[in-house]
Amino acid sequence: MGFLLGVFFLADSFFLPVFQGCNPFAQTGRSKLQNTRASLNQQIIKQMRMRAGAENLLKATSNSKVKEMVLLELSYVNSNLQLLMSELEGLNSSVELLNAKKNLYLHADFFFFFFLSFYGKTFEDEIADFMDLRQACRTPSRSEAGVELLAKYYSHLPLIESRFFSPTRQTGIFFTWYDSFTGVPLCQQNLSLEKASILFNMAALYSQFGTRANRQTLTGLEEAVSSFQKAAGVLNNLKETFTHTPSYDMSPAMLSMLIRLMLAQAQECLFEKIALPGIRNQFYSLMKVAQEAAKVSEIYDQVHQCMIQTPVKDNVPFFWSTMSQIKTNHYRSMAHYFVASALLDHQLGPGDDEDKQEKTLSQVYDSLPEGCTALDILKNKDERQRIGKAHIRRAIFGHEEALRIYGLCKNTNNLEVLQEILKASHQRSVNKQSENENEEEFTDYLEAPKIISKTEHKAEMEFPAAAKVKVIDFFQRLGPQSVFSAKQRWTAPRTIRVRSDDRDLGFTLKGDSPVQVVSLDPLCAAAADGLKEGDYIVAVGDTECKWMSVSDMMRLLKDIDEEGIDIQVVSMMDNSTAMVCKALVLSNVFRERLSAGFATFCGNLPKTYSMICLAYNEDDKNSKSRKVAKKSSFLSWGLKNKMKSASTLSLPTADKAGALPWNKPCPTFPSSSSYNNDSGLY
Repeated sequence: MGFLLGVFFLADSFFLPVFQGCNPFAQTGRSKLQNTRASLNQQIIKQMRMRAGAENLLKATSNSKVKEMVLLELSYVNSNLQLLMSELEGLNSSVELLNAKKNLYLHADFFFFFFLSFYGKTFEDEIADFMDLRQACRTPSRSEAGVELLAKYYSHLPLIESRFFSPTRQTGIFFTWYDSFTGVPLCQQNLSLEKASILFNMAALYSQFGTRANRQTLTGLEEAVSSFQKAAGVLNNLKETFTHTPSYDMSPAMLSMLIRLMLAQAQECLFEKIALPGIRNQFYSLMKVAQEAAKVSEIYDQVHQCMIQTPVKDNVPFFWSTMSQIKTNHYRSMAHYFVASALLDHQLGPGDDEDKQEKTLSQVYDSLPEGCTALDILKNKDERQRIGKAHIRRAIFGHEEALRIYGLCKNTNNLEVLQEILKASHQRSVNKQSENENEEEFTDYLEAPKIISKTEHKAEMEFPAAAKVKVIDFFQRLGPQSVFSAKQRWTAPRTIRVRSDDRDLGFTLKGDSPVQVVSLDPLCAAAADGLKEGDYIVAVGDTECKWMSVSDMMRLLKDIDEEGIDIQVVSMMDNSTAMVCKALVLSNVFRERLSAGFATFCGNLPKTYSMICLAYNEDDKNSKSRKVAKKSSFLSWGLKNKMKSASTLSLPTADKAGALPWNKPCPTFPSSSSYNNDSGLY
C-alpha cells in the first residue's frame, strides 16, 4: 500500500480537457470528511477558549459560589473536549490519503474593485480569465493536464503579486485555505499562502500518480518512481521557499516528514523494480537484494521516527504511522531472509571465488560475532549454518512484529491484500527454518548481525519540468511591469493637449517603454496644460503607448500640426508628499455593482470599498512670473542653433495650476477601509 497526498476529485472516469477543472460543487466523500474535520476542530478551539476563560476566572475570583460554578463549567468543558478529541482521532485514523488543501472561492467582483483601486479602469476580461483559472485550480483533473493547470496558475501569481500587492500596504483581500490534516481554515492577505498551497497540491497530484501507477509492470514502476521523486522535489521547493507559512501541514517538520515519505515510496518502487523479473537463487544476487531491502527498511524507519516527533505526531493519521512501522519490519525481515537463504542454501564449493564471496559477505555486515571472520563463516559449515539460522529467526520475529502492528490499527483490517502478503512472507520464513532444523541440536540464541543497507539506485528529489511554465501576463496592457507595479504610486491619467510650434513641442523624451518626458520648457503649451517633467506618456490620441519605444513615439508625434493632439500621461507620486484626495472617480460599471451591493465581501471578512482619488499638493503655488528661455524639443534638435539650445536652462516646472482641472479645493473622501488608505493610486 502506498501513502498518498490526495486531492478532491470527481469520479475516476470523468476527465476534462487541459486547463479545465472538475466540478467544484460536487460533494465527494473526501470533501465531506474534510468539512467534518474542520467543523470538529472549530468546536475544539471554541471549547479550549472557554476552558482558558474559566481557568482565568477561577484564578481571579475569591467568591466560593463563583468558584463552584466555574469548576462545574470546567468539568463540562473538559468532558466535551474529550468527546471531540476522540471523535477527531477516529476520523484521522481512518484517513488513508492526505487531502489536498482546499481553498475558498474569491468573488470576481471583489477582485474587480481591488484592481479598480489601482488603475481606475475596468479589465473585466482579464479578471474573468484570471478567476476562471483560479476556479479550475480548485479541482484539477488527475492527469498531467491538472499539474500543468496548477503550474500555470502558480506562474501567474508572481505577476499578479508584482502588479497589485504592495509590500508596504495591506490589500484587504483574504486568501483562505484549509489545513489538509486538521481541516482548520487559514487566512492571509498576501499571496504567500496561495503560492505555497498550490505547490502543496501539485505535490499531491504527483503522489497520486505514483500510487495509482500499475506496479505489476516495469513501465508502471518507472512511472511511480518518477512521480514520487517529483512529489518530493515539489515539497522540498515548498519547504525552502516558504519558510513561515502558518499551516501545520506546511510547517518545516511536517514537510521534512512528507519528503522522506515520498522518497521512501520511490525507494520501495525501485526495490520492486529489481525483484519484478525474479530474484536469482545465487549467493551474490541474494546478498545484493538483501541490502536493497535493508535500505527500504531504513528509510521507512526514518519516516516513522519523523512521524513520532512532537510537532508532527499530533496531526499525522495513526494509519500512516502504523504503515511505516509495518513496512520497516517487513523489509528488514526480508533482508534477513535473503541473507539466511544465501548462507544456508549455498556452500562454498571448490569452483567458487573465495575472495569474492569473502568481500561480499564482509560488506553485508556492520560487525561480525566475536571471534568470527567472514572467511570463517564461509568455510566452516557449522558456523555458516549457525549464522544463517540466526538470520531466519530474526526474519520470523520481524514478520510476527509486522503482523502484530497490523492488528493494532482498525483501518488496516480492510487491507486484506496487505495481510495476505505479510502472512505469506512469515510462512516462507517459517518453512525455511523448518527445512534447516535439527532436533538433536541445542537451541542457539545467537543474535543475527546487523545488515548494512546499500542500494545501487537511490531515490532522489526531482523538481518537475512541468512546474516551470511560461505564461503571458493577463494584465500586460497595463504596461511594463518594471514601471507599472504595486511598488509605485501613480496619479490618474491626465489628458494634455500637445501643439507644435515650428516643429517644437517644448519637451524631449527618453527611456524605453514607457517613454518619459524630460527637458520640459515650462512656457510651452503642454506645460501650461499640466505636463510635468518625469511624466510617462501612456497614450497618444487613441493609441496606447505604454509599450512603445522612443523611436516609435517620435514617429507618432513628428507630424503634429498647430491644432495639436491629446496625449495621456501619468505621474509617479512621492510617498513622503502629503496628499489630499480631491475627487472620487467611479466608472459606470463600478456604480452599478456598488449599488447592487457587490462591493461588500461577506464571509466574516472586513468590508472593503474601492475608490479612486486624484492627488493634489496644496503646498504648490501658482507661478507664471518665472521667465526661462525656450528649450528645443527632440524634433527640432539639430535644426536650430545647437549652441543656443545647449545653453538653455532646463528647470522643473512649477506651474501646477494648469496641471489640474480645478482651482479651488474640494472636500476629501476618506477611505471606508483601512486596507485602502492609499486612494490616490493609478
